[in-house]
Amino acid sequence: MDKRRLGRVGIEVSPVGFGCWAIGGPFSTPAGEPLGWGEVDDDESVRAIHRAIELGVTFFDTADVYGAGHSERVLGKALAGMRDQVVIASKWGNTFDESTRVMHHQDTTPEYVHQAVRASLERLGTDYLDVYQLHCDTTDEIALPLRDACEELVRQGLIRSYAWSTDTVHSAELFAAGEHCSAVQHEASVLHDAPEFFALAERADLASINRTPLGMGILGKRDPSRPATGADIRSLPPSWLRYFEEGGVPAPEWWDKVSAIREVLQSDGRTLAQGALAWLWARSPRTLPIPGFRTVEQAEQNARAMEFGPLNDAQLTEIAKLLTD
Repeated sequence: MDKRRLGRVGIEVSPVGFGCWAIGGPFSTPAGEPLGWGEVDDDESVRAIHRAIELGVTFFDTADVYGAGHSERVLGKALAGMRDQVVIASKWGNTFDESTRVMHHQDTTPEYVHQAVRASLERLGTDYLDVYQLHCDTTDEIALPLRDACEELVRQGLIRSYAWSTDTVHSAELFAAGEHCSAVQHEASVLHDAPEFFALAERADLASINRTPLGMGILGKRDPSRPATGADIRSLPPSWLRYFEEGGVPAPEWWDKVSAIREVLQSDGRTLAQGALAWLWARSPRTLPIPGFRTVEQAEQNARAMEFGPLNDAQLTEIAKLLTD
């Protein structure tokens, strides 16, 4: 497959990136509600990252709050000595306590941007980020100074570009007006089409970084017989996590949709997850899905989706029909 380009800044990356939320391990709200994906084996995470790089993955997306700093530390450990081979994206906006692994609130002041980026660089063991992303929603009046702060970080050489992780097109457009904005990160999957964002990416010359490309696992191996448990956010899903219900099992209405399109997604020898990634590649040449991972096996499956490439037009049409029947 052709490489993807991070918008107008011209950074080239692999067609699939790896989302590093899951490898951060457990963290929670002050009330103890889980925000991570459960327990992790850091050594396995490092092995999975190394295997992904061997298979051609060059883009890794994390956030300072994932695992309350732990995801950045694990990613930094894995990438030691390989910084020039990869493109790293992180995010800011949420405050947290590393010692207790609790996320507290948001800080959207320009002063905090400068503090947060330096903390991320220390945890990642690097002196610059390729993409720095605002990780919360806010008003135009608050966002504009943050965009200016990101431009200042570019001038200082601490970041190469920036973006907003949002599901509001207007917010993405606001950041897109900045000279060094390279992308918009938003939800997108075969279960959640995002035509307005794909159009914006094309119009504004941005990359479309797709989070939840596997529907939080419902387009992977997570099925009704394998509920999420313990410190996994899917075991007690917040309202925005629509694909799962309390108890960590797929919500029936969404599982029915997956069942309806499974055969098409698995055509040509793909796994279900590989088919879901192939759907996103077929939707737009700007898409850059970032599936999560916790094991070498998951890393290999996600990376090898590139060997199959995008779905064809006939498969896209068939899926669209099955989802509306």
